[in-house]
Amino acid sequence: MTPLHIPGAAGTTHDLLALGALVTRLDPGVIPFAEADTYTLHVSGGEYNVAANLSSCFGMRGAIASAMADYPIGRRIEAAVRRAGVTPYYRRFEYDGVRGPNMAIVWSDRGYGARAPVVFYNRSNEAAQRLKPGSFNWEEIFARGVRWFHSGGIFSALSPTTSELVIEAMQAAKKAGAVVSFDLNYRAKLWAAAGFSPGAEGGGPEKILRKIAAYVDVLVGNEEDLQKGLGLKGPEICGGDRLDPSAFFAMMERVVSDFPNIRAVATTLRDVHSAGRHSWSAVLWIDGKSYRAPVAELDVYDRVGGGDGFAAGLFYGLLSGKDPEEALRLGWAHGALLTTTPGDVSMVRCDQVEAFASGGSARIQR
Repeated sequence: MTPLHIPGAAGTTHDLLALGALVTRLDPGVIPFAEADTYTLHVSGGEYNVAANLSSCFGMRGAIASAMADYPIGRRIEAAVRRAGVTPYYRRFEYDGVRGPNMAIVWSDRGYGARAPVVFYNRSNEAAQRLKPGSFNWEEIFARGVRWFHSGGIFSALSPTTSELVIEAMQAAKKAGAVVSFDLNYRAKLWAAAGFSPGAEGGGPEKILRKIAAYVDVLVGNEEDLQKGLGLKGPEICGGDRLDPSAFFAMMERVVSDFPNIRAVATTLRDVHSAGRHSWSAVLWIDGKSYRAPVAELDVYDRVGGGDGFAAGLFYGLLSGKDPEEALRLGWAHGALLTTTPGDVSMVRCDQVEAFASGGSARIQR
């Protein structure tokens, strides 16, 4: 197996370029939605979060290719992207003053104790759904130098054209010599809303995601994502030990058999005891070898974005030349710390992540 090769930073403009939708997330905290009067607005996006975390926490050069609607909510999102230090490449859409196109809204509370968090969407007439092949000049963007390209299953599921755009971008990334990663993030209701239910005429999510996976070097996803998203056979998905990685590692032979281009697969492991108490770990298979992070007991403030935080820390480690075990620990540590702050984008420092990854504690720092 050819080892994963990561381009150096010399002569490049971006360490990572993400392709995905920018959204607002409205968070009422622990108040149930039907009773809430106020919400905190977070700027988010499964793919964007990775670029923003790399920039804000790790000091790397993140970029985002996305849709932007020219109205006040769009300007609010643009301001957050600037504050995060992320370079934008926008395909702009004019807002008609009545129906859009809009920047999507994700509604997500935090739950409390035995009451689980709730997530639902308003993605009606979303600007990002209109993105399609030809929306961006990839040749020009990649000519500036991009080390790593990242996208995911949430963006791919938005419309029939967004998955085609992901493939177009991946083809350009491979041509430019960039590493290509993809977070499966399988969301059945998003695929169904776009007309891609399993067994749908012309092919369901599995057919589309398998086409995408053929271009991927680094895949993020658990065994359920691999089975439902890529149609890979594996152990029956059940409610066993959620921190046991054996089912995940057992599927790697099938992953490599179907997709010999894939060099690494990683995911988080989470056992949820209550809304605010989780056991947390992570696993990495890379170049034929398996690694597992320790188990941490987390007091969770806001769980949304923890997986994106893990991906960002893992990618930072690999981009920085760390060995696989250290890169995995950095992803595990960053994902854990991200759950201790509100919002989807990191509010912690690289030195805090490194300390936690190396066995640090929550003792007061004086």
